[in-house]
Amino acid sequence: MRVFTPEEVAKVTQSKYLGVLVAARYARELNALPRETLPLGTEKKLTTRALEALTSGQIEFRLVKRRRAEE
Repeated sequence: MRVFTPEEVAKVTQSKYLGVLVAARYARELNALPRETLPLGTEKKLTTRALEALTSGQIEFRLVKRRRAEE
């Protein structure tokens, strides 16, 4: 099992909290894929693969402001 420090995640995303959110979203996307189309390295857990992809710079993301419900 690989341990990711908050500093490793914050290097890429400027915030350890944002990094965890991005990795969790990516892990959910990986989980939604059919098993036969998953990228190589299926012996690792999805969260580990998501954090590895994030810290290596393979994930591109952007922040989108939330739209408030009109009253």
